[in-house]
Amino acid sequence: MISEMITKLNGLKGEISDLGRLLTIEEKRKRISVLEEEAGSVALWEDPGRAQRIMKELKGLEQEVNLWEGLRGEAEDLSILLESAKEEDIKLIKELEIELKTLETAVKEMSLKTLFTSPYDKMNAILSINAGAGGTDAQDWASLLLRMYTRFCEKRGFSLEIPEISYGEEAGIKSATIIASGPYAYGYIKAEKGIHRLVRISPYSAERKRHTSFASVEIIPEIGDMIEVTINLKDLRIDTFRASGPGGQHVNKTDSAVRITHIPTGTVAQSQSDRSQHANREAAMKILRARLHERLLLERKEKIEELRGVHKEIAWGNQIRSYVFHPYTMVKDHRTGVEVGDVNSVMDGDLDPFIEAYLRRK
Repeated sequence: MISEMITKLNGLKGEISDLGRLLTIEEKRKRISVLEEEAGSVALWEDPGRAQRIMKELKGLEQEVNLWEGLRGEAEDLSILLESAKEEDIKLIKELEIELKTLETAVKEMSLKTLFTSPYDKMNAILSINAGAGGTDAQDWASLLLRMYTRFCEKRGFSLEIPEISYGEEAGIKSATIIASGPYAYGYIKAEKGIHRLVRISPYSAERKRHTSFASVEIIPEIGDMIEVTINLKDLRIDTFRASGPGGQHVNKTDSAVRITHIPTGTVAQSQSDRSQHANREAAMKILRARLHERLLLERKEKIEELRGVHKEIAWGNQIRSYVFHPYTMVKDHRTGVEVGDVNSVMDGDLDPFIEAYLRRK
C-alpha cells in the first residue's frame, strides 16, 4: 500500500516539476522582482492607472508562483511522511491517502493553466445569454443557463455582476449579461460560447409534449485598461430608462438604467443592476469597450474563432451541447463527445468535465 502511494507521489512530483517549466515559474519570479522595484518607486504613483495595472500584474504573478511552490512543498512533506510510515498504522495511512488524493486534484487543476495560452485568458469574462427558437420555453431555458453559470462562477470563486437582464413576458428571460471576475475567468468560461439545446417535457404545454429549446451564449474578455480602445464621446448616444423586473418590489421607480449606443457601429451595451445611474453608466461603458474591441478584432480577421466563434442561427443543427431531460437524462458536448448522465449536477454548475475536455482538445 505504502509503496504504491510512494510511486504515485513520485509521479506527481515529476508533474509538478514539469508544471514549473511549462508555467515559466523562474521567469515569473524575475518579473516579480522587477515589478516590486517599480512598485516601490514614488514616481509610479503619480500615474494611478499604470500603478493599478502594475499592482494587478504583481498580485497575479505572486498568486501563481505561491500556488506552485505550495504544491511542491506539500509533495515534499508528504514524501517524508510516507517514507517514515508503517503498514500497520492504518489510521495514518488513511490520512495520507486523503492528502495524496487532494494533492493529485490540485496538480490536475494547475495543469489546466498550461492550456491557457491566449493573452486574454487571464482576463475577466463578459458572458451574454440570449433566448432563441422555442418561445416561452426558450426564455425559461435561458434563465436556467443563467442560474447554471452563476453557480459555476460561485464554485470557481469568481465574483459576479449582472448589469443587464431582460425578462420574458410569461417566464424566464430574453437576455442577460454577466461579468465574471477572477483569475483566468475568460480562460475557463470561453469554452461555453455557442448554442445550447434543451430537450424536456414542456411545463408550458397543456399536452405535456416533449419540447426542444435553444439559447446562445457569447463570451468575450473584459479588456479593462489592458488594451486601449479609443471612443469618441460624440459617437455615443446615451439613453436612460427604468430598469425592468419580474414585478412587485423589484420594479424600479427611477430612470437609473443606462443604454449606450456607439452610433458608427450600432454596438449597444446597457446596465440596470445598480440604483445609481452613474454606476450603471460605468458598467455599460465597460461592456461597450469590450464589445468594440471584439468588433475591431473581427474586422481585422484576427482570432475570430478564439474570441467569438462563427455566428450561427440559434436553432437546430448549430448546438455545441445538448441537455436532455426526457426520455432519458444526459448532457452531451458535441465538440468533444463528453457525456454526463447527471443532468442536475451540470445544471448546478458542474461544468469542469466539459471545460477540461474542450481546453485539452484545443
